[in-house]
Formats: sequence, C-alpha cells, structure tokens
Amino acid sequence: MVDPAELARDVVPYVSAVAGAYGRALWEKVQDESADSAAEATVGVGRRLLRRLLGRGESRPGVERAVGDLIDDPGDEDAVAALRLQIRKAVAADPGLAADLAGLLPGAGTTVIASGERSVAAQTVSGVVATGDNVRIQR
Repeated sequence: MVDPAELARDVVPYVSAVAGAYGRALWEKVQDESADSAAEATVGVGRRLLRRLLGRGESRPGVERAVGDLIDDPGDEDAVAALRLQIRKAVAADPGLAADLAGLLPGAGTTVIASGERSVAAQTVSGVVATGDNVRIQR
C-alpha cells in the first residue's frame, strides 16, 4: 500500500518544476501531450503527474488552487506545503490514483541495494548509479 504523505512528498518536486517552467501557461502545456517528448525530463514527469491529478474531478479544484498559488510565488514554502496537502488528500481518497502516480515517478519498481565498505548507490531522474563491492538492482 502506498503512503499518501510519502507519495505526495515525492510528487511535489515534479509538479513544482513544471509550475516553475511554464508559469501561467502551465494549464495549456499540461493538456498538450505531444509536448512531453520535447520537455526536459523532470518537467515532463511533472506534466504527466499533474495531468493525472487534474483528471480526478473531486480533487481538481484544490490541486488547481495550490498549483496557482505556487505559480504566483514559487519560493513560498507554504504554497509547496499546500500543494503537498492537496496531493496527499487526493491519493488518500483514491488508491487507483496513488498507484498511477507512483508508477509515473522515475525509477518506479526499481530497488537498488549496494553493500560493502566502498559502496555507493543513487537513483536519479535519469537512472540508477551504483558502484561497490556488492550491487544488486531489482526491477
């Protein structure tokens, strides 16, 4: 089961990135699916996440208000927290939405395990980097 608070925390940076990249033009860009291939990776993920969030009618008004506030002041920590709260409420009310959002996040379904004295593992938007004595990547 997906923890709504944890999922909201993971989704917010992507939605914030798309809000910062597009500003008020965001609403048109989110609906334009053909723009995904041309978008930078984080912004493209953010567009897909936001598009899915806006597809849930019950939570759409709250998400739209929170994103609008974030567009108006991208550095406002309260606006970021308000968006996180709206996403958490939406995913808590809809397990299907939670699964969809989790599946859209980079690295969904990937587990990286690195052990040993000289081991380092990191999962990034562009993929997985791991090095060390004993590294295992599971998909």
